Amino acid sequence: MTETWIDETLYDSWGQRFRVVRELARKRSAFQDIVVFESAFHGRVLMLDGVTQITERDEFVYQEMLAHVPMLAHPEPKRVLIIGAGDGGVLRRVLQHASVERAVMVEIDGDVIALSKEFLPGIAGDAWNDPRADVIVGDGIDYVAKAEDASFDVIIVDSTDPIGVGEVLFADAFYRDCARILSKDGLIVNQCGVPFMQAEELHDTSLRRAKFFPHVSAYVAAVPTYVGGFMTLGIAGKGEKPGTQSAEQIEARAKAAGILGNTRYWTPGVHVGAFQLPPYIAEHLPVPNAAG
Repeated sequence: MTETWIDETLYDSWGQRFRVVRELARKRSAFQDIVVFESAFHGRVLMLDGVTQITERDEFVYQEMLAHVPMLAHPEPKRVLIIGAGDGGVLRRVLQHASVERAVMVEIDGDVIALSKEFLPGIAGDAWNDPRADVIVGDGIDYVAKAEDASFDVIIVDSTDPIGVGEVLFADAFYRDCARILSKDGLIVNQCGVPFMQAEELHDTSLRRAKFFPHVSAYVAAVPTYVGGFMTLGIAGKGEKPGTQSAEQIEARAKAAGILGNTRYWTPGVHVGAFQLPPYIAEHLPVPNAAG
């Protein structure tokens, strides 16, 4: 019997591949190539334009760190904007926080949402039906450009890398609008790639954010599927400096939020430690001592 494999095509000099049990969906949307398949080890996998986005096996690492860190770095997040994240995993984690009154999710590709609902239902769970959730199929750039001043406490950007459909989410105009629509203690976080392979993402994004935010930093998460070492998550804020809270402060906030003890990767200690960057990563932050 012939084995079927799918190769990831993110890098031209290094890669990974998955043994396919069965292909579940393959579609060319208006924006990108979408593939969902059942793998032999990672469970179900979502790929966009040949790049792994989420696997059932390790999605909790990325989703927990992308959502819980900014949510708990903020003293009381009530209004949250999620851009991208069409699989619904970030929305699910955001809605776990008791303080959240409204979570707006803007995903440009409705096919990603539809295929995730059909083939990856466990990623979002019941988040799609939560009355606090407002899911919009639309352009995140356009949404932030038109949103009212100080209308959100936290913005979470879960985009593809800065190529193709995700490229505009790394531009100056986008961060300017994000700063405008964030409240006085507002925070924004977005993935900045694997710095061992994509150091320019963290460097360039941090330079852009520093034009509009007083505090610019980054933290790391070890996501097995994102090959090349640590994934960096860039964070910028207008109020408290991210990464300066103690584990005790973060634990108290997590307890009040209702997530303490309900995670598989994130803990208060992991939260604090994630901001202690190895020098090979910290050197790409243009702001002195930005890592804390």
